This record gives sequence, C-alpha cells and structure tokens, in this order.
Amino acid sequence: MNNKRLRVLGSIGAILLIFILIISNATFLTIDPGNTAVVFKRFSKVGLDKENPLRPGFHIIAPWNKVYEYNTREVAIEEQMALLSNNGLEIRVDITVRFRTDPQKIGSLHEEIGEGYTDIVVRPTVRSSVRKIIGKFNPEELYSTKRDEIQGLIEEELNISLANKNIILTDALIRGIDLPDKVKSAIEAKQEAEQQALKYEYILAQEKQEAERKIIEAGAKAEANRILNASLSQNILRDKGIEATLELAKSPNSKIVVVGSGDDGLPLILGNN
Repeated sequence: MNNKRLRVLGSIGAILLIFILIISNATFLTIDPGNTAVVFKRFSKVGLDKENPLRPGFHIIAPWNKVYEYNTREVAIEEQMALLSNNGLEIRVDITVRFRTDPQKIGSLHEEIGEGYTDIVVRPTVRSSVRKIIGKFNPEELYSTKRDEIQGLIEEELNISLANKNIILTDALIRGIDLPDKVKSAIEAKQEAEQQALKYEYILAQEKQEAERKIIEAGAKAEANRILNASLSQNILRDKGIEATLELAKSPNSKIVVVGSGDDGLPLILGNN
C-alpha cells in the first residue's frame, strides 16, 4: 500500500509540476526591447485590446489570453521595378524604403492586416506609389534634372499611404534609374550640345560687353578732348608756355634767358651747354 500510494502521489506531483510549468510559461511574459505586443483576451468583451499595447518589459498574462508580438524597429526593403515613363519608354527603378510600425497602433495594425503587413501592404504600396510618380516624368527628367524632386514626391505619396495603414515611413531613397543605352546616349549628347551652346552664348556676351566698353571709353575720351579744346584759349596756352620756359631756365644746362618775343611772344633760352 505504501509503495502504491507513493506512486500515485508521485504521478500527481508530476502532473502538478507539468501544469505549473505550463501555467508559468503562459502567465509570465517578457517583451524584448524594440518590440511591442497586443493581447487578445479570449473571454473578455474587449477581445483584442488595442488600447493597451504591451511595452518592453515583464508582464503577467492570463494563460487563456493570446499575445501577438511586433517588431517596432526600423526595417528596410529594396524594390527593383520595371516601369513606364510618360512617353511609354520602359525604365528600371531601384529604390530602398525604410519604415517602422507605430507602437501605439499595433492593435489596429494586427486587426486590419496582421503579422505579414510587409508583404501584404508595404511592398504593394511602394510599387504603386513609385509607378504613379515615375509615370509623370519623361526619360530626360528621370535621368538627370529632377531626381531629387521625384524622390521627394515618392516620399510624400508613401508617407500618406502607409500612415493610413498604421505604418510610419522613415524615408525612401532612389538608388538608381536605368534607361536603355540608346536613350542615355541621346540624353548625354543633348546635354553636351546644350553646354556648348551655353558656352558660346557666354563668350558672345563677354565680347559684346567688351565692345560696348570700348565704345563707351572712346566716347568718353572724345568728350574729354572736346571739353579740353573748348577751354583752351591763346592766353592760357601762352601762360603755360611761360611756366614751362621758367622751369627750363632753372635747369643747370641753361645759362642765359633772353626775355623777348620768340614765336607766340614766349621767352627764349640761349647758351645751352
């Protein structure tokens, strides 16, 4: 009897231990950093508790409830797409999109989409938005002049579309836009011709400015001479001659100054060494 009783007690103890282990695993829960969880309360009128997501840390959960854990860190996906420009030319676009879930809206995300939200929502939304924006531009704009504008429009479109699905867009980066070789060569040749035309326009503008400068300079000199000639009288010229003669008389090379009437009545200098 004692052995039988011990065996029964041992079996009951093992069952209790297993039950306790099962209960403890289901009741005590740790949410790791970078994650958030939502609880489905099986026997509650609330059902999925969207208003109280579980933050990282230790939690006690009733064993009959179910927990859905989501990563809230930033995630990146890459898409390589074949698209059509506004003139029907096929191009390839390589884009990276970074996003994350909203910790406060994990319940709504789980209820509306579920754990496969990346493939169900994010990738199709990225493809649709990129196709919509790219289709507005011609190949030349895609290749060079409006790359930043296109990227900004894609980010704006994705930000709105993903926010409606409780997903936060971090950024969208166009890594590459690939056009057919013939189209790229034609665009590059056109750009080179435009650069040459701008260069010639600059040279012509410079030469025109230089010609205008010379005309203005010549006009200014002519006007200065006209004013000077108009202001010079015979007496003024004679006075200037006298001043110059007196300066010469001071020279050590001049010995005699004869004050008299030379040409125009100016003094004469004689006796140079």
